[in-house]
Amino acid sequence: MYNLFKLDNGLRIVLENIDYVNSVSVGLWVENGSRNEDKNNNGISHFIEHMFFKGTKNRTALQIAECIEDVGGQINAFTGKEATCFYIKALDSHLELALDVISDMLFNSKFLPEDIEKEKGVVIEEIKMSEDSPEDVLMDLHSSAIWGNDPLSLPILGTVETVKSFDREQIVNYISSYYIPENSVISISGKFDAKAVEKLVDKYFGNWNSSNKEVTNYSEPNILTSHLYRKKTIEQLHLSLGIPGIESGKDELYSLLLLSNVFGGGASSILFQKIREEKGLCYSIYSYISSFRNTGVVSIYTSLNPQYAADALHMIKDEMDKFIKNGISDEKLLKAKEQLKGSYILGLESTSSRMFNNGKSVLFLNRINKPTDIIEKIDNINKEKLNEVMQKTFMKGITNAAFVGEEIDLEVLKNVISKDVVPFKNSKINSI
Repeated sequence: MYNLFKLDNGLRIVLENIDYVNSVSVGLWVENGSRNEDKNNNGISHFIEHMFFKGTKNRTALQIAECIEDVGGQINAFTGKEATCFYIKALDSHLELALDVISDMLFNSKFLPEDIEKEKGVVIEEIKMSEDSPEDVLMDLHSSAIWGNDPLSLPILGTVETVKSFDREQIVNYISSYYIPENSVISISGKFDAKAVEKLVDKYFGNWNSSNKEVTNYSEPNILTSHLYRKKTIEQLHLSLGIPGIESGKDELYSLLLLSNVFGGGASSILFQKIREEKGLCYSIYSYISSFRNTGVVSIYTSLNPQYAADALHMIKDEMDKFIKNGISDEKLLKAKEQLKGSYILGLESTSSRMFNNGKSVLFLNRINKPTDIIEKIDNINKEKLNEVMQKTFMKGITNAAFVGEEIDLEVLKNVISKDVVPFKNSKINSI
């Protein structure tokens, strides 16, 4: 059973009562991430996420972790490009404790200067660890190739330079601007008493307010035709190819997800079977979609011996051309729908996954996406809808790319990408 309501301060609450479980998951969602930042404060959203765990007026950093873990619960958080989430999963008997701890972190964190300086070192090590991961480097590089100077391209972790510049005043001012009830959602899924939980939420979050409000309003970035390369001394070349996608909130996303799954979503997909199984050029290859407010992209990722890069690009483009031309058979469409429904339903087998699904849906769309509604939308996918989405996405061709690895012939790869696709003006390829 679902319930969606709003407190007097504008905070949205979404509840899903699941009476056959013995756990409850509580999440505080804030519509704030790296997309809200600029080049001067890039990484501050992620840094603030860390600082909320560093101690409050009522609990030390150790006590924040202990009070949840001592009752067998889990506490964590994550920051994305458009949202930050703090969440706790515990036995249903500890629901009030979960609300108490999250509200304590939100309203009573100390942000001591010495803790800020210490945490800078932790986050800088996290950035360095990311630099050691070619996949992470590639993802940030491809974001720059796709969106250029738009804030959406900024790395979630920020840079060493920006992290070093953060101070208490900057952190407190940023929180008062973006961590506001109008930008936030409390999502609770699991076993609870509905009347009691509404009173508890009002008890711990009803007085939340801010006078320095920055209600999130995102830009409408263009998807660029740009190809970026970063040299890194590693064995393989990692590459990511970008195709225009669909923005979040659109029903067309389900058709696009189905197309992406068929083309490169798993071991039975076209890309996996052709590039890995038949040709043996790589170990991993897949496609996936990323959707945001006002924009979206389909990405194709693989890593392989640099000398086979041009061959792999040729094959990927050939398979994409065949995919566009031949489409999906009736039999394949039925199987793809079942696969999509199965993966979606299996992904909702825990209270935490349901909490994530509900919180994100209400935060960005201001509505609950019930499983029955999603299944109906998947069932309603037909060839006409697939063709409409194909024209908006795959038929646009590979418009941007990013490469991470040893020295490669950029011009050769650029020519392979741009050959026999819809022409785009001002195509460029740069090494950084």
